Amino acid sequence: MTVLLATSGDLPDGEPGAGVLDAALAERGIDAAWARWDDPAVDWAAADLVAVRSTWDYVQRPTEFLAWARSLDQARLLNGADVFSWNHDKRYLLDLDALPTVPTAWLTSATQLVAAVDALGTAVVKPAIGAGGEGLVILEAGLDEDQAASHVERGAVVVQPLVESIHTHGEVSVYVLDGRVTQRFDKLPAGRGDVRVHEEFGGVVRAVDIGDVGDLALQAGAAMAERFGRPMDYLRVDLLRWEDAWVVSELELIEPGLYLDVSPANAGPFADLVQSGLER
Repeated sequence: MTVLLATSGDLPDGEPGAGVLDAALAERGIDAAWARWDDPAVDWAAADLVAVRSTWDYVQRPTEFLAWARSLDQARLLNGADVFSWNHDKRYLLDLDALPTVPTAWLTSATQLVAAVDALGTAVVKPAIGAGGEGLVILEAGLDEDQAASHVERGAVVVQPLVESIHTHGEVSVYVLDGRVTQRFDKLPAGRGDVRVHEEFGGVVRAVDIGDVGDLALQAGAAMAERFGRPMDYLRVDLLRWEDAWVVSELELIEPGLYLDVSPANAGPFADLVQSGLER
């Protein structure tokens, strides 16, 4: 059985640590290859299954990426293009009534942004379509319209309160693969002046025991199954500690990195879900 793992031009051999996933797939007798999602020479229809993995450049070309995903045989695409369309814009955070979440506003104008930041005092602002912490800023009350305009000139933004526990508990990422909680990573920013937990900005990532967050991750999976009428093949649930409880800060349903370079533990479960998808 042939599987194509969609990646970007910057990562032709796959996400960091991809070798352990390649090995896990090979152990299961699965013929897998990495392919750029935007490479016109790739025959996606020839694959028995397509798994979107490290297509992290899609945020620069979301319309093109979603058109590509819709062009595929949806029965052979893990999670599916309808899920990608909903999840690619952080506006989806407004639709998570069934889950505890960080309070979020989705804004398109400088006037709205000034009012939102003033109401919060200190706010985290990030592009509604974005990944990897790019464009994330912390803004204080008293922003003028011209300053605010510079943050919305490229498109909508989401605004959230600054969650101070990011410096103590950090951000927690929990994976649910084929309905099972498989791995947890705790991520801390480089210092008190930053909230970006991404390694490219100096963040520290470590694998830890699942602990007390597994039930909330499964609850998120159940909410997505109800929304889309089918279980998700995979999801990553990002959590923050807010008012003494874990709440969802983001859901990653398109291309969540597996942190295989930090811990190989997700490789086997992801290979299992690919095998399960092929059997279906």
